[in-house]
Amino acid sequence: MTGPNGLGDLIRDPDEAIRRMDDWAAGFAAKAQRYQAAQEQTERLRLTATSSDGAVSVTVGADGTVTDLTFSNKVKSFPLEELSRQILTTMRRAQAGIADKVAGVMAEQLGDEDRETRGALLDNLRGRFPNPDEPDEQPPVPPAPVPPSPAGGAAAPPAPGTPQAPPRRRTDSDDEDNNPW
Repeated sequence: MTGPNGLGDLIRDPDEAIRRMDDWAAGFAAKAQRYQAAQEQTERLRLTATSSDGAVSVTVGADGTVTDLTFSNKVKSFPLEELSRQILTTMRRAQAGIADKVAGVMAEQLGDEDRETRGALLDNLRGRFPNPDEPDEQPPVPPAPVPPSPAGGAAAPPAPGTPQAPPRRRTDSDDEDNNPW
């Protein structure tokens, strides 16, 4: 470390050491300003999607939260289930664009800085807000049918293979503290 540009050179020339530390600090300050600008611009992002029939429009922020929800007069005739489906589908379509918008802000403000950090952030956003138009990797498994409860209000027996908890034994301390847990 005592060769060219090593620690020995800094010890021999304190002015050079101070200049290098000032340059390093200025670089950090400039980087902090770029990150602050990226954060502020990201916080202002809004993405809007509209249902294919124009009945529902949803606007979301960069964190995925809904910031605006509007309906056309068409929704007056929609069954509630259809309205719910359209709201959720439209919201997911709006959220699906978040990663690309944030990537654009980061590229503009940060250039090629911190590729690993940016990659991890954008992968997280893509995982949280996937494209709803792309099929899932595996179709959802439908829930098992629930057997009807027997007459008389008795609880239905558990399905075969369902683990059962052993019955809890009552102890004297249960009576003492009157704690139902």
